[in-house]
Amino acid sequence: MQILPKKFGDKYEALLTYLRGLEGVVLAYSGGADSTFLLMAVRDSGVSALAVTAVSPSMSSSDLNAALDMVSAISVAHEIIHTDELNDENYSSNTPDRCFYCKSELFKKLKDIATAKGLPHVIDGSNIDDLGDYRPGLRAKASYGVISPLAEVGLTKAEIRQLSRCKGLKTWDRPSSPCLSSRLPYGEQITVSALRMVEQAEVVLKDLGFVNLRVRKHGDMARIELMDEDIAKAVRAEIKEVIIQRFREIGFLYVTLDMEGYRSGSLNRGLKAAGVSIS
Repeated sequence: MQILPKKFGDKYEALLTYLRGLEGVVLAYSGGADSTFLLMAVRDSGVSALAVTAVSPSMSSSDLNAALDMVSAISVAHEIIHTDELNDENYSSNTPDRCFYCKSELFKKLKDIATAKGLPHVIDGSNIDDLGDYRPGLRAKASYGVISPLAEVGLTKAEIRQLSRCKGLKTWDRPSSPCLSSRLPYGEQITVSALRMVEQAEVVLKDLGFVNLRVRKHGDMARIELMDEDIAKAVRAEIKEVIIQRFREIGFLYVTLDMEGYRSGSLNRGLKAAGVSIS
């Protein structure tokens, strides 16, 4: 573990002070870099807390296992709940507001838990960079009074990663891992089978040594996004054949490699083309 540079140490102390002022929290915990860093800060602050992980078909098994591993390491009280967003047509029809309905169900359940446990606040791991992205879930957060301590004290994603590294958290360089539904273009129906296809296809690529990646499902076609430096590896004959064979076994009829490479939120391009504001 490294000693925190003063400017980061000051921000971490500001975060701890902020959390202590909340007096008790339920943390929406996904196991990602941001929520894990916040989980550690919650523990260090000494505030009464419960971390809650919501499990549904849109969460990959690897993400759940990562969350359980970090909760065990950091030792904060933890519960798993199940959400049923796929039963909501507003969600499963995959409109641009999909995340609003998912987060609304999640935050309602977390608010109920907080009330039952006598904990005053629900918090999540949104950072200040998230506020400038297209995130309909932010509206749901506002509706239920959910607080984002990382954003409140002005922490950026880069700062959270650096602080996590200094604090010895192995999630410091963990790639972002939004829900599996984000791999389907808006308008394509979200089903359990579609989510499993995406999850299995991404496991194939990870088993081949790729790290930052997405498999976007466009009907019966898989569109693979990789880092620029990994594209040459993916088209090597022996790797390419494995990918094609395994993806076909999963159920994809067509397998494509996106020459633009990996980029978060690439499916939002369709919204921009349709004139939908994502600011």
